[in-house]
Amino acid sequence: MKKAICLSAITLFLVGGNLLAQDTKKTVITINANEKVGDISQQFYGLMTEEINYSYDGGLYGELIRNRAFKDKVTEAEHWSLIKEGKNEGQITLDSIEQKGTALDRNLRLDITSSDSKGRIGIANDGFWGIPVWANTKYTASFYAKTSSDFKGELSLAIESNDGKTIFAKAQVINVTGDWKKYTVTLNTGKVDTTSSTRFVITTKNKGTVWFSLVSLFQPTYNNRPNGNRKDIMELMAGMKPGFLRFPGGNYLQSNKIETRFEWKKTLGDISQRPTHDNNSWHYHSSDGMGLMEFLGWCEDLKMEPLLAVFDGLVLNRKAQPITGDSLKIYIQEALDEIEFVNGDVHTKWGAVRAKLGHPKPFSVKYIEVGNEDWFDKAKTWDARFTMFYDAIKSKYPGLYVISSAHVTTRMPDYEDIHHYFSFKKSLTLAHKYDNYIRTDAKVFEGEWACREGNPTTNFLGALGDAAFLTGLERNADIVKMSCYAPLFVNVNPGGMQWKSNLIGYNAVSSYGSPSYYLQKMFSENKGDVSVKTSIVNVPLAADTTEQLFYSVTKDSKTGSLFLKVVNVSEISQSANIEINSNSKILAEGKVTILTSEKVTDTNSLVEPKKIVPITFNAKGLGNHFNYSFKPHSITVLKLRAK
Repeated sequence: MKKAICLSAITLFLVGGNLLAQDTKKTVITINANEKVGDISQQFYGLMTEEINYSYDGGLYGELIRNRAFKDKVTEAEHWSLIKEGKNEGQITLDSIEQKGTALDRNLRLDITSSDSKGRIGIANDGFWGIPVWANTKYTASFYAKTSSDFKGELSLAIESNDGKTIFAKAQVINVTGDWKKYTVTLNTGKVDTTSSTRFVITTKNKGTVWFSLVSLFQPTYNNRPNGNRKDIMELMAGMKPGFLRFPGGNYLQSNKIETRFEWKKTLGDISQRPTHDNNSWHYHSSDGMGLMEFLGWCEDLKMEPLLAVFDGLVLNRKAQPITGDSLKIYIQEALDEIEFVNGDVHTKWGAVRAKLGHPKPFSVKYIEVGNEDWFDKAKTWDARFTMFYDAIKSKYPGLYVISSAHVTTRMPDYEDIHHYFSFKKSLTLAHKYDNYIRTDAKVFEGEWACREGNPTTNFLGALGDAAFLTGLERNADIVKMSCYAPLFVNVNPGGMQWKSNLIGYNAVSSYGSPSYYLQKMFSENKGDVSVKTSIVNVPLAADTTEQLFYSVTKDSKTGSLFLKVVNVSEISQSANIEINSNSKILAEGKVTILTSEKVTDTNSLVEPKKIVPITFNAKGLGNHFNYSFKPHSITVLKLRAK
């Protein structure tokens, strides 16, 4: 980074809060605290999610078995293996024995041709880069099994080391015999060391054939929600106090072809009713364990507004023509059915289905997004397609906010979803994108954005770029109404990532927030409810005339407290005079929160999860007029209290 031009420093003397001396060359930030720019709602900062980087399977979703339905590959039982000890002999193969009343159509067949009571034979699953083991933890295992007539006996279940020498938890299932039946047991660990160098096994000492289907192992979940989410990752998100969740994505909504899109109706009910599908957008299979009800439960657990995206006829295969005209009507009806499912009362068709699934109360979803990134529509059918969806949704549900996924001219959407992925250098320009934005257009939803610096999660340079960009959103809160970073998650194991620079990283046993995570936590916790009028003069510049300070000011209209956010992207301290024009007196004492690092390439990781975290302390010498020196490479939030 080029060295910044060093502005002359001058001592600032305060008497009774009045500025006695000020260098005319000094940077001045003027805050007109009584002039409102726009409202900052509780939904200003939210979350965006899709199945990428093993975000659900192998990530947030509490399932620990990989390829539980044996459908990841057509020709082999990927992530499953045969284990045998002693004189036991046998083999495993994929099979397709019908299971009436379920969506399950693939099984793993274990043929045991020779048995030895001193040994064992069975199947093993390696999980998502291991099965996490923690001390004094209860796991729930379940599976469907069918046996040949000559198999009589019990099955042993265990979480064990990869070499089978250490057993961390085990359970027995007796009288496994006959036609398809579901078996459920619990496994408990004792005083053990945390590890993921493990596998899950089901073994026996008996001869015969056993078919297995839908083998599941669940870790404890957040709020003990059945089929729920991993605790530590949920707690990280809860710390951000997100206002909404945009789901199911993203490319995951569309996929590369119609047949592999996210079909919400196939994600309802017990997991045995979910056929799974190929997530070919990101090149791995989806269990569909994270279905529509699970997304909505996630919103309930974190007290977020659901923002539901509906499929609109565009797939990611750019050679495929979007669905248009009368052929689009079935997908419009699919969207209307989905809205009825989430919002309809128990007397509606789909509201009744939701009630049978254990949630009679409607979810009261307010935000519906049509499609995803429809600016990729080279056939230019977007205006016509959006018009059909918009008219149908508004006709039946006039109170809903309808979001367009690209600019549209035939209707005025309530919000337009705009996406930005950028380098650090580009972020310094994008910080001003909305300063001169056309105010008569639709309100803006920044539905995906990120400064792509760092791998697999962002480094501090990425956080600086993100922060500069966010100050521009807050300054323009009259037009920008919601925002969410993407991607949200990444499994940091080799092979787990398809997209770099993510917000939260994890492996099987632990997780951490990136510097950008802590930046967003800072901003979300100090956002107030209105953005106020501000200006800056004598902006410090680098040798290449690039701005070095970025800022925004928001206000809590009930208390009068101001939140001044300043991002210093330069490698030297930057001093600024802060001038506050307000009907209220600003107290001399407040709070300051700073996020900084010695090197912009520094980052957080599984080894050093809190290398870069915010520090909060008391600040003195504040008031309606004061001087503040912003540290090099820093993100600062000053909380200014009003009397």
